[in-house]
Amino acid sequence: MTARHVPVMLDRVVSEFAPVVERVDHPVVIDATLGLGGHTEAMLTRFPTLTVIGVDRDREALRRAGERLAPFGDRVELAHAVYDELPDVVADSGRTTIDGVLFDLGVSSMQLDLAERGFAYAQDAPLDMRMNDEDELTAADVLNTYDEGDLARILREYGEEKFARRIAKEIVTERQTKPFERSDQLVDLIRRCIPIPARRTGGNPAKRTFQALRIEVNDELAVYRRALPSAMDLLAVGGRVVVLSYHSLEDRITKRVITRATTSTAPRDLPVVPESMQARFRSLTRGAEMAGEDEITDNPRARSVRMRAVERIAAP
Repeated sequence: MTARHVPVMLDRVVSEFAPVVERVDHPVVIDATLGLGGHTEAMLTRFPTLTVIGVDRDREALRRAGERLAPFGDRVELAHAVYDELPDVVADSGRTTIDGVLFDLGVSSMQLDLAERGFAYAQDAPLDMRMNDEDELTAADVLNTYDEGDLARILREYGEEKFARRIAKEIVTERQTKPFERSDQLVDLIRRCIPIPARRTGGNPAKRTFQALRIEVNDELAVYRRALPSAMDLLAVGGRVVVLSYHSLEDRITKRVITRATTSTAPRDLPVVPESMQARFRSLTRGAEMAGEDEITDNPRARSVRMRAVERIAAP
């Protein structure tokens, strides 16, 4: 097993759910980004009364995770869905509330491993990047049909790419004679567009463009903006949401939603805060927690992780 298959902040995630799971008779936690099921496997092993609803938009991930989690029997329920559909998933399960939700955002190790999915810039593959292969839009479609302005905006906003306009201009020029089909063509173009001094730091210069395309193809940020508040609304009192994010765009959304939910709506000078204005949640982390150096050494994917967690302290 390679380092990237190790679930990020595994012990920390499990311990964050422990107070609520160990207090409830029949606890239910949603793993909203099931992937290969590493976090779910650890929670089911640690908490013998726990049921986990594993959600993923990727059917292949659900199949593989299902095989891995089969020994846990009916303590695992799998759902093919995008995580902004959690209210429907919970309703379909016959429940009205749950005790926890885990978001481990971004691309999964399985998707990186399967070259034909086109997520990894380090190996040549078709420019696909769909997390759900039933969706229509691919990375190749974006590269070959979006106008220069939209391409530059996506690279700048989703990839935080300083050379977004230069790369977008070259994409539009090159596709007129050779449409984009495979990742090597895009990687070569990016390398030509980024000055040599800028290539010396920050890892592979293609990673920002690939991140931007993946987010656009899967509508990740818009989906997550809807998903996180919905997940928090599903919590019973004492329930918790734990989020692992890997770039500033995701973490910014998480911070904004948590800050709003944990802040009273009462004026600052109000001597007595009415119950209707009191915060319904409390933050469980001071800012964003990062992985320790030992974990980063063992699991390089943990280098960019930011963890935030929140608990419901009052009914809606």
